[in-house]
Amino acid sequence: MKFKTLLFIGCLLFFSHSYPQLLPIHTFGEPLNEEFNMTSYSKDPEAAGVVLYERGNYTVDAADGYIRLIKEVHRKIKVFDAKNFKYSSFEIPYYRENEVQENIKDFKAVTHNGKSKVYVGENAFFDVKEGKNFAFKKFTFANVQDGSILEYSYRLETPYLRRLDGWTFMNDLPTIYSELHTEIPGNYRYNRVLYGDRKLDINHAAIKLSCFHLPGFKLAADCESATYAMKYVPAFREEKYMLSKENYMPAMKFELRDIVQIDESKIAIAETWDDVDRGFRYDKDLGRQLKYTSFFMEQIPTSVTSVLDELERAKAIYYYIQQEMVWNKETQILQDIRVKEAFEKKAGNSSEINLALINALEAAGLNAKIMLIATRDKALPTKQYPVMTDFNYAVVFLTINNEKYLLDATDKHTPFGVLPFRDLNVEGRVLDFKKGSYWEPISPLAKNMHYVNMQLSANESGIFTGKVSEVSTGYISVAKRMENNNFRKDEILKMKQSRNESLDIKNLATENEKDLEQPYKENYDVSMHEQPVGEKLFLYPFLMETFFSENPFTETKRLYPIDFGFPIMNNYLVSITLNNQYQVEKVPANKLLKLPENDGELSVVYDVSPDKVNIRLSVKLNNQKFAADAHQSLKEFFSELIKIQSDQPIELKRI
Repeated sequence: MKFKTLLFIGCLLFFSHSYPQLLPIHTFGEPLNEEFNMTSYSKDPEAAGVVLYERGNYTVDAADGYIRLIKEVHRKIKVFDAKNFKYSSFEIPYYRENEVQENIKDFKAVTHNGKSKVYVGENAFFDVKEGKNFAFKKFTFANVQDGSILEYSYRLETPYLRRLDGWTFMNDLPTIYSELHTEIPGNYRYNRVLYGDRKLDINHAAIKLSCFHLPGFKLAADCESATYAMKYVPAFREEKYMLSKENYMPAMKFELRDIVQIDESKIAIAETWDDVDRGFRYDKDLGRQLKYTSFFMEQIPTSVTSVLDELERAKAIYYYIQQEMVWNKETQILQDIRVKEAFEKKAGNSSEINLALINALEAAGLNAKIMLIATRDKALPTKQYPVMTDFNYAVVFLTINNEKYLLDATDKHTPFGVLPFRDLNVEGRVLDFKKGSYWEPISPLAKNMHYVNMQLSANESGIFTGKVSEVSTGYISVAKRMENNNFRKDEILKMKQSRNESLDIKNLATENEKDLEQPYKENYDVSMHEQPVGEKLFLYPFLMETFFSENPFTETKRLYPIDFGFPIMNNYLVSITLNNQYQVEKVPANKLLKLPENDGELSVVYDVSPDKVNIRLSVKLNNQKFAADAHQSLKEFFSELIKIQSDQPIELKRI
């Protein structure tokens, strides 16, 4: 992720770059002739549609007797292929806090089909809550067909001057022109960050005199009038194994730095980390929620808190909180955190559970702290200055004998020291209220293995039967437990059976379903029903489910960095006893393939004796992160792996 900061200093700023002089005028309800005439987009001929024009106009004004931040949005989208067009429905987020909420007004949405106009009726707009503080206004365009132009506009008024959320210049469709215009009084000063690798095509700002009039005051404030725009922005296309798209989509984001009052006094808004640390130390939802050590000392059984070894004591407390409390799937870090009440109810949001864990660890004499993170579906927090809305989650940072452990007790399947996959997002901020907060990397568990041992033997009928043992550790065992622990064994068997119809699977036994410290094990019997071709049988040895069943890198090029989340090791041992029923006619060649910089290795070895074939397939990804330019080597790596697993049988002849 790349970004640069644009600083607005007082009202003396003036800069200009490629400012357009002859842009066409876009009036709502009156698409341009050339927009009606478009039948495809030359820069992306396969696109089902294109964003013709979008503009955000952000101003500060007095509305209903109060100062409000006003956001006006106008967007037009052309439909080329209605059958494959997936963007007829929209949702507009708005914020709510206690009894105060942002208001969406002057909403209009219309489908243009030539001279015909079909408006979205008022009863077609509906509101949906998402969590405590956000809701969405949703709607769907009607009568969408090839050639339609979809157009909507709205005005959002917010009393939260911090929520100048900025503007994203990229969409899931290609975009011809995207513009953000801001007209902000000079006494409201914002830091700006331009995210992504793409440069602005228009970057223009100037002073607009006497633009802001506040009722009751004779003097008007000057404004900074700024225009930021990008042209011909390609569509964003999701790629496999990547972090949140918010890290890569070009966007302008704002953070309110300070407010200059009429008497020229200054109110600092944007804080330093020292400010944040002081505030959180006494905050009722964070710092003060760490004052329940006495309560947890009384509540947690002495059999847990009296474990002599510190690491074993920490594990005992972690598993106790993990089993006692149920996550309600809500995440809160800045408000509505009540640890004591949540523990008594045995349920709570993510911060209530993890702050309960910190209290319990501290009560047992261990050194635990809050660590704020953004989960993988969110953009990485900016490190230039504190932006608390960049964080959406809190985990536990524990140190024992100079060893660091990251803990999250919300998930019933993660062992001590293993964060849920959603938490693996580069780094977080540890809140140390005594020495000051600091950034800490989020390092995934290094040993994550899927090991399979299959023993097959031919009987007198020429049918192969045998046993399969699977062992999973680390994040792979977490995924296995999540998949299997909520199903009966007969249901798990059906799922396994459905993945390979040439196998009959029975007698499944599992071990360590609940003992998260131990590898997760599955053992079952198999019989194979591959059909011979004449006297020959083509036996594909990797009959069991493999960790990678397809090549995730099939595109000709890659735009964004690759992130698997954690290192991966897969070992498959297959032993085939022929019992004088078959002879080996041909086996595939042994292979060894290595990724650059020792980032991975793929090997397969076929060991043939007169009555037996042993195969060992080993797959290692030693690094979980790769630059986009590693795409080609990974593509070849996985292409070879899939060939070995799916397209290279052992050729046997019936004796």
